[in-house]
Amino acid sequence: MLKTRILTALILLAVLLPVLYFGYFPAFAVIVALFFGAAIWESCRLFKNRHGVLMGLAWTAVFAYTFLAGGGERAHPSFWFALCSVIWLLRFVPALKLGLPPLDGRGNGLLGMVYAVAIVGCFAAIVELFRHSPSYLLSVMALVWIADIGAYFSGKAFGKRKLAPSISPGKSWEGAIGGGLAVLALASLSVLLAPAAPALADTFAVRLHAVLGWGAALAILLLVVAASVVGDLFESMLKRRAGIKDSSNLLPGHGGVLDRIDALIPVLPLAALIGVWL
Repeated sequence: MLKTRILTALILLAVLLPVLYFGYFPAFAVIVALFFGAAIWESCRLFKNRHGVLMGLAWTAVFAYTFLAGGGERAHPSFWFALCSVIWLLRFVPALKLGLPPLDGRGNGLLGMVYAVAIVGCFAAIVELFRHSPSYLLSVMALVWIADIGAYFSGKAFGKRKLAPSISPGKSWEGAIGGGLAVLALASLSVLLAPAAPALADTFAVRLHAVLGWGAALAILLLVVAASVVGDLFESMLKRRAGIKDSSNLLPGHGGVLDRIDALIPVLPLAALIGVWL
């Protein structure tokens, strides 16, 4: 399993990193469309929608037309970023406490549509952040990855109090706090190193600090960490309700696309919206 996981990760990096850093938008658009279609199909699996392939193709066609073709002039991305942030705040965060509707009820279909909109917002943010610069996009993603790694090791070392035992028994408050501290520490280090390292100048944390100062920048970074935890927990709820371990097996050793981007789904639209304000 570990060898498979590593091999899949290496293949993904070999494909994605050149696409990002050569900045060739048509290749980037193809990759984004493929991953978007896979995410919608997996979402249909989580909501027991039997028309997953058809939905994936239809949503991908609309997404590509709106956000990828013609320079994205039809997209109005700020609207999508704001909409998705509101969806997470008013619908998905409360669901962590209140629970989800039954799979055989009408509420399930509506929730599935709303989650698909959240996926649209995530991938629209990927496109918009890439248009700003590949390093800016990766700097936002890196915050989520750092939080996840920090939470894993902090949870292993100090985890005692369960964060959400009925949703994800392995997660602890100590792990979440450790992930947040790791993000604050490495983001602060990037800000301090930025004057001597031009490659860091166009990153999310450095721009936050340059415009808002230390206090507001660190508060926003903690908000990003909290959003990543919510995204992870919400997908765990969906999988637990559907009775499946992974969203799919498209990425051997890793599960599915949603298993890799669950924490990014609320974070990327939020970061993109903050970037518009900046």
